[in-house]
Amino acid sequence: MSDPFTRIETPNAATATGGYAPALVWRDLVFVSGQGSIDSAGTTIPGTIEEETERTLRNIQELLRAAGSDLDRVLKCTCYLADIADFDRFDAAYRAVFGSHLPARSTVQAGLDGIKVEIDAIAAL
Repeated sequence: MSDPFTRIETPNAATATGGYAPALVWRDLVFVSGQGSIDSAGTTIPGTIEEETERTLRNIQELLRAAGSDLDRVLKCTCYLADIADFDRFDAAYRAVFGSHLPARSTVQAGLDGIKVEIDAIAAL
């Protein structure tokens, strides 16, 4: 016997560009795949680290809302930066979006293609 899961997509966030779901709901959890500064048509929107962080988190928020959750229910984020030297500016933008609700987080440098930041998230329903 297996627990079913539900694939989540929304026209308000970036579409999947590979063999993965933008988000999945399983039991009372939402798993959001890595999001970046990409619009709903799949076009990369370049900007400052602050702008890309905000757009990335808004994509996550749209997927969470489509699943019945929101940013204040995020439990954990894994954040990937193209340049770890951007960490302080990234962190300030991240904090500005999350406010007083700060989920558990890991942040690492990664070879990102055309974006400055990618974030995946796990949230409660």
